[in-house]
Amino acid sequence: MNTPRVLITGGAGFLGSHLCERFLAEGYEVTCMDNLITGAVHNIEHLFSDPRFHFEHRDVTEYIHVVGKLDAILHFASPASPIDYLELPIQTLKVGSLGTHKVLGLARAKGARFLLASTSECYGDPLVHPQSEDYWGNVNPVGPRGVYDEAKRFAEAMTMAYHRFHGVETRIVRIFNTYGPRMRLEDGRALPAFMSQALRGEELTVFGDGSQTRSFCFVDDLVEGIWRLLNSDEVQPTNIGNPAEMTILEFARKVVEITGAGSEISFRELPMDDPKVRQPDITKARRILGWEPEIALDEGLRRTLADFRTRVSATAEEPV
Repeated sequence: MNTPRVLITGGAGFLGSHLCERFLAEGYEVTCMDNLITGAVHNIEHLFSDPRFHFEHRDVTEYIHVVGKLDAILHFASPASPIDYLELPIQTLKVGSLGTHKVLGLARAKGARFLLASTSECYGDPLVHPQSEDYWGNVNPVGPRGVYDEAKRFAEAMTMAYHRFHGVETRIVRIFNTYGPRMRLEDGRALPAFMSQALRGEELTVFGDGSQTRSFCFVDDLVEGIWRLLNSDEVQPTNIGNPAEMTILEFARKVVEITGAGSEISFRELPMDDPKVRQPDITKARRILGWEPEIALDEGLRRTLADFRTRVSATAEEPV
């Protein structure tokens, strides 16, 4: 039997680890490549007993080589939270440019289908709402967030160039805010920050007045959308996210409710270029993929809470 084989860069990260699980469940042999700059072995160690799973500790901005065939490559290597890409600006730019170039070259050499993990941050602080794929964005290229926004915009351009010039089969997913088990406790994004603070009995930190909006998609829904996009014929960027928009303040209060914490909410200055609104238009995903999110926010938060509660308790018990 000819077992299909996939390479997932950034496979030890939050999203990458869930994708590794999904492809193993679909009968693939999975090679996970990660330099562990933001990923972690504990996200994938439960997969090591599966003989179809292979881990390579490697930086995709350097020379990469994979022995044997590859049917697909999913490029998820990149810092993805503000706390990470503001601390790792050069690495973020390098993985979006050099890393994408090298992985696309590998896809071309192997005749593999390539899927790029892009982001809603390509839209910047949008002047169009909700955001559809034909909106070109409002991005400050020289602001602190530009290292991530422009890295992903360049990666999209490089991906389309390899498709048009070299005939590589490419797919681009623009990922909106996603949450679920295995997010780092100190990730810096809204969900891990709020849930960790609530479970520790701390105040929840909201930036600005909390009126900025986000749309939160549970990771299982996102993975399903990515799976369908990879197996579709769609080459142009496709939004995958949950269109149920809410303010950050509403989301903070929902986390307090789900956790049962008595936490108060404190406010801090809004970071530079922080998007005021974020909501995906998923008309295209509904039409071409038959996809839309199925897991309600309360259910997704309950599933996430079980994982966070275990890990927050474990860190509280560690010796100082």
